[in-house]
Amino acid sequence: MARKRKKLGDILVSWGVLNDKQIQDAVAHSESTHHRLGEALVEMGLVDEEQVTKAMATQFDLEYVDLDHHVVDRSALELMPDDLMRRYLILPIGKENGRLKIIIHDPLDLDTMDLLRFRLNTELECALASKSKIKRYIDTFLDKVHSSLDATVDELHKSIDSSIDASIDLESLAESKLEDDSAPVIKLINKIIGEAVKLRASDVHVEPMTDRVRVRYRIDGVCAERDNIPKQLQPVVLTRLKIMSGMDIAERRVPQDGRIKQNFGGSDIDFRVSALPGYHGESVVLRILRPESVRVGIQALGFADDDYKRFLRIIKRPNGIFLVTGPTGSGKTTTLYAALQELNRPDKKIITAEDPVEYNFSGMNQCQVRTDIGLTFSVILRSMLRQAPNIILVGEIRDLEVAEIAIQAALTGHLVFSTLHTNDAPSAITRLIDMGVKPFLVASAIQAIMAQRLVRKICQDCRQEQLEPETKYLKLLNFTQENLAEKSVYHGAGCSRCHQTGYHGRIGIFEMMLMNTEIREMAFRREPTNKIRAAAVASGMRRLIEDGKLKILEGITTLAEVARVAQAEDIEITLE
Repeated sequence: MARKRKKLGDILVSWGVLNDKQIQDAVAHSESTHHRLGEALVEMGLVDEEQVTKAMATQFDLEYVDLDHHVVDRSALELMPDDLMRRYLILPIGKENGRLKIIIHDPLDLDTMDLLRFRLNTELECALASKSKIKRYIDTFLDKVHSSLDATVDELHKSIDSSIDASIDLESLAESKLEDDSAPVIKLINKIIGEAVKLRASDVHVEPMTDRVRVRYRIDGVCAERDNIPKQLQPVVLTRLKIMSGMDIAERRVPQDGRIKQNFGGSDIDFRVSALPGYHGESVVLRILRPESVRVGIQALGFADDDYKRFLRIIKRPNGIFLVTGPTGSGKTTTLYAALQELNRPDKKIITAEDPVEYNFSGMNQCQVRTDIGLTFSVILRSMLRQAPNIILVGEIRDLEVAEIAIQAALTGHLVFSTLHTNDAPSAITRLIDMGVKPFLVASAIQAIMAQRLVRKICQDCRQEQLEPETKYLKLLNFTQENLAEKSVYHGAGCSRCHQTGYHGRIGIFEMMLMNTEIREMAFRREPTNKIRAAAVASGMRRLIEDGKLKILEGITTLAEVARVAQAEDIEITLE
């Protein structure tokens, strides 16, 4: 009789990593998001990917391989075509007794195993490693993107120099070459996009300058210059990007928008493309839209335990408005999508109005704003209410009309989520009143307001204790000797994983203001923001900077990073 395989949750509980309650919560989360239990545990921040991989190795009786300490022989990599390794994230590590030994990340992917047996005509012996480490290994040892990108720029430059003279229009050359996948300009753009995806960039900036074309990637919210393309190549590069994204290549006077969809590592990734005319030529920005980036559990957003419980209570109320505030790029959309995924059940009707719809989710009715045909936020909102929804998401409250319809929806029994651009949570009340919303409507409709920012996380591979924290940051963040008496602060020294930045990934810091009787009365009386803020802090609101300090003391982020993104008042210190 076959031995019954242990459950993944039972293994982690037996190791003392989790308890039964956490497993139950993760099972509920996996059912709601249609993810596997291991993925749900990582999304919720209860375990890391390595712990899940080790548990799966135990569950399936496979060897676990830590690729940080295991070097794959270069000759072994020749046993499998590169395209198979990249597409299925698999590493060959040798051949024994006629069987090919490979490292995989998903022991349940039997279809891939069958395909490999057929393609390679051999039996397989599997070991297990985490998906991210396999991908990183492939990127490091198989892809020579940096050097090949530079070589492609040189190749394109030489091909143009040798094939044309100054009297020929470069854009004609670009169009003639764009049909050929081996054309240097196509290889150049594909390598730029591929490198940006591998480096976890959120967007790519192609910016014509006086004497060059600058290429920058935004990684973890910070722009980093990648390369300079010769000015002579500007027309072919911009034309290629506009053709890929479906723009009019003859139009250079007005802004244009487009989209690109490409497959990388087996995943389809969308790019939202924007072209803006400038003095030296059109600036093109490709925003990289990764579906997995917004399909995260609420716990993975970075809430402290008390804020997490408050957040769950708020989003499960039957009506009212929940506002998320912060500047562009502060993760507001990700937070709201996480809330909607938590609430996405067959018994709830969810409708969203977005500009534009960037990510598609099953079970939700998503409507895109199209101002060119008169389909505005206000028009969509009015129509929404005739669809009898339980939950409404308004991408952004931009004007009085949208604000008033959203408030009326909240007062008539709907739960409304939306965003607003303010620096902190208390300022949202003043902003709505300044917009023209009547104070008594603001006071009665809003249930909670949450401000947030994203801070970069310290790279765990090169994290070190910071023995002498900089005094200016300690003063700026109001740290005392008591804060540092029992806890240490950390920073990243820089390594190959984080590309010498010391940071890898981002996490949120939050300021959650729940409306109570006192704050509602202050809103009704049009009290100034500083008084509302003082009342909110007195009732238990943790300021953004205080939430950042908690994450500093937990070793998640650095003093400099929190000082960079959080609001610190009454202190004038120039940050270098």
